[in-house]
Amino acid sequence: MSNSDPFQALLAIGDEINSRHDIDVLLERVLDIAMDTLNAERGFILLKSAQSADSLEAVAARNISKENINTIQELSSSVVNQVIEKIEAVITVDAQADERFAGAESVVLQNIRSIMCTPLIHSGNLIGAIYMDNRLDAGKFNEESLKFLQAFARQTSIAIENAHLFEQLQAENQILRQKAELNDAFPEIIGESPAILRTMELIRSVADTNASVLIEGESGTGKELVARALHHHSTRRDKLFLPIFCGSLTENILESELFGHKKGAFTGAIDSKAGLFEEAHLGTLFLDEIADISKNIQTKLLRVLQEGEIKRVGENTIRKVDVRIVSATNKDLWKEVEDGNFREDLYYRLNVINIKMPPLRERTGDLALLLDHFLQKYCAKNNKTVEKPGKDLIKYLGSYHWPGNIRELENSIERAVILVRDGQLTADLFNLHRTGKIDSELIGKPLKEIERIVIMKTLEMTENNRTKAAELLDVSRRWLQYRLKEWGIVDGD
Repeated sequence: MSNSDPFQALLAIGDEINSRHDIDVLLERVLDIAMDTLNAERGFILLKSAQSADSLEAVAARNISKENINTIQELSSSVVNQVIEKIEAVITVDAQADERFAGAESVVLQNIRSIMCTPLIHSGNLIGAIYMDNRLDAGKFNEESLKFLQAFARQTSIAIENAHLFEQLQAENQILRQKAELNDAFPEIIGESPAILRTMELIRSVADTNASVLIEGESGTGKELVARALHHHSTRRDKLFLPIFCGSLTENILESELFGHKKGAFTGAIDSKAGLFEEAHLGTLFLDEIADISKNIQTKLLRVLQEGEIKRVGENTIRKVDVRIVSATNKDLWKEVEDGNFREDLYYRLNVINIKMPPLRERTGDLALLLDHFLQKYCAKNNKTVEKPGKDLIKYLGSYHWPGNIRELENSIERAVILVRDGQLTADLFNLHRTGKIDSELIGKPLKEIERIVIMKTLEMTENNRTKAAELLDVSRRWLQYRLKEWGIVDGD
């Protein structure tokens, strides 16, 4: 032992435990105190590797290279390995003459004389080791030295555990702060799963830019909600946000809707009309199901993105527009490019920023939050009171695939709230089709006929409320009106 008081050294490490939370700085300081007290020439601390629980790595060292540490640690007959394997301390006053280390290459090659090594143990588990040696003098360490090092190791284990706990608490607090900040910023987006938090972070990063955004995801995942959040958190928030559902609209109707038309440009064009690009000037235009637009519309849309110019159908006047385009699709748009259905140059223009919406089955941790949100919404709307759902019901809902994602969940909750009688939600109220069977009425029918059947059944379910039916079908009311007009159905709400 040196002239340093070992009791003062133990008090010093106690002070370090209370004052330092950075584990790297703490271990460097701990090693300095121990070496000074024991008058050791070299030393290092090993801890279990974060990458592999079966290996140890040097986290602090004095007067010894990493290569030499590896040599001491790796050779099977070395001191360190004996300590790790037997989980007990080792001391030798003269390693060169100690039979336990006869033939130990690390001892011979490095001319080590005095050695001490003790395991670091916490809650009965090995977490590392402290090693010290002297190469010049035998007899540098004795049993008193070893007792001190063992006491020191116990204190060090506590220090390491406290530092780890502090780092863990810091990480958890950071996550909680991130969740709170994002939930405050995007109250319309419900969820705390990592996938949704990443989405919200990306929205926050790109919202206040003019970059085009492509939102990809299955139907019902909330793509329009993200588009609205992008607009709301941009400098365009005071201007219009205009959505249009491009799927199933004929080319002529979509062209007129987007770019407008001149009076007399086609049959039925009794007046000139501004298109959505003009109406959304300085605002945001949301093009839903962008993969379904024709090559002709794709070409005209590319011109808007490249030049900021449009021409109404039937006229040659060029009109300048400043519109941010956010588009969405439930298809793999790049595959559409590869299949020759979508222009590659337009794809890159639309896909400056890409946001992928996770399906509900990949964020089941958000199910309870979504359930609570929609229950509050529909209980208030229908003047109902229901008891808080039990764990069994949440587990039941979580085991379902949710092919319709959040939209299907919302509709199921609304149905359950309407049908509940005693305030107790039960699984049968949700009417989930777990067999995955397709309605036999639809099998073998043309897609256009299936579309008509689904639309008419939805209208029947909503008592011909076209606004509600459009919401359930995830289309615009205008699109629904066009479809009904095609079928000669003109009456409605």
